Amino acid sequence: MIEAQTLTKRYGAKTAVDSVSFTVRPGRVTGFLGPNGAGKSTTMRMIMGLDNPSGGQVTINGRPYAKHKAPLHEVGALLDAKAVHTKRSAYNHLRAMAATHGIPNSRVNEVIELTGLGAVAKKRVGGFSLGMGQRLGIAVALLGDPQTVILDEPVNGLDPEGVQWVRHLARDLAAEGRTVFLSSHLMSEMALTADHLIVIGRGRIIADAPIQDIIDGQSKARVRVRADRPQDLLNPLAGDGVSSQILEPELIEITGVDPRRIAETAQRTGVLVYELTPLQLSLEDAYMQLTQAEVEYQSHSLSPTTPEATQITIPVEGRRP
Repeated sequence: MIEAQTLTKRYGAKTAVDSVSFTVRPGRVTGFLGPNGAGKSTTMRMIMGLDNPSGGQVTINGRPYAKHKAPLHEVGALLDAKAVHTKRSAYNHLRAMAATHGIPNSRVNEVIELTGLGAVAKKRVGGFSLGMGQRLGIAVALLGDPQTVILDEPVNGLDPEGVQWVRHLARDLAAEGRTVFLSSHLMSEMALTADHLIVIGRGRIIADAPIQDIIDGQSKARVRVRADRPQDLLNPLAGDGVSSQILEPELIEITGVDPRRIAETAQRTGVLVYELTPLQLSLEDAYMQLTQAEVEYQSHSLSPTTPEATQITIPVEGRRP
């Protein structure tokens, strides 16, 4: 288990992590999300004792990382896959790590096979691809058979098979009752892997909840309607918080109205409906809504173009938009 209490980190006048408190529990995969510069890496470094907090504390299995007598057996982490001696082979790198904790060579061989490094174990790490370097970093994290595993961007550089392997690995570790804490910018993977999310923005926790609760909390009813005269539905459905996107002449998306009301309105107004599909908000959509005010580094289009869909707000009947 990882427990942070009012954890704070300042660099001069800048507060990178601002009094955050959270608990990462065993038996589930907890995802750690946030925009660039939000404080994710700093928080993970403080968990691993690589940065000292300016205030508060964080413990792993009840103790700060530095207080564990055999930390590799308590927590394994992948924070920087490039932090290796490039002239060593993968096998010798793992043997050197194992020697610090009296871990036998048999365990070294186990993690080499588990991470798919068997064919390159005797090759120098300096010649590894990004994906193979990631696999070595995960092998190091698993070397001590730890109760807690922390992985920062573990699928970076991996091929589709490797991405799927990391997904299953994280879920299998959690199913064994271990604490699994991972970060990723790939929302599709986080949606498939994580049970619980902690979202940080500008150094503060802005969400800490099961993944479905976060999606549901950011979503309004959104329905795709295909009909012969879909725009004839707009006035009867008008109301505060109701909006629509015209996708095609006979296809619109209506937000803020449930499908039953749309169907009843279509029947009453004589609109022939061919399709009425409730749409599920994706994790990426929910994340973007949740963090839109927390992004420190904004990107802008080089050449603005006409949007594919026209967004309109349906006014309350009798009012001008």
